[in-house]
Amino acid sequence: MDAAAESVVDWAEFSRMRAELGASFVRILGYFHEDGEKAVAAIEAAMHAREAAALILPAHTLKSEARQFGATALGGLAEEIEDAGRHAVEIRLFPDHILPQVAQLRALYRTTLDQLLAETNPLAQRGNVGHKAPSNQGFGRL
Repeated sequence: MDAAAESVVDWAEFSRMRAELGASFVRILGYFHEDGEKAVAAIEAAMHAREAAALILPAHTLKSEARQFGATALGGLAEEIEDAGRHAVEIRLFPDHILPQVAQLRALYRTTLDQLLAETNPLAQRGNVGHKAPSNQGFGRL
């Protein structure tokens, strides 16, 4: 199963946060979208520039915001990058070994965001998506 078809979101955590945030949920998800794009770009730029310290803050931000929405896979990957950046700063040696993780980051971020946005799209038809009960909301049904 490819990453796009497999869920990268903990839907129970997503639902809990959605209920907790209420009307603010969509706005905060929008911030995640904006901040996530910036964080991924900053991580990629830091990797290209070989600046370990520059990996830490965007990876930390991405980790925290991803986990807030139940995006556990993205949060875990961002945490690996953050931890490697912190360790590299301490030992003063660039973390070349995390290049594969950084290379996976953008695709995982996009897959995650696509799933979150699809779930919050008010025009999307809800059916049995694997994390919800079957729905009778098809056209012409009550």
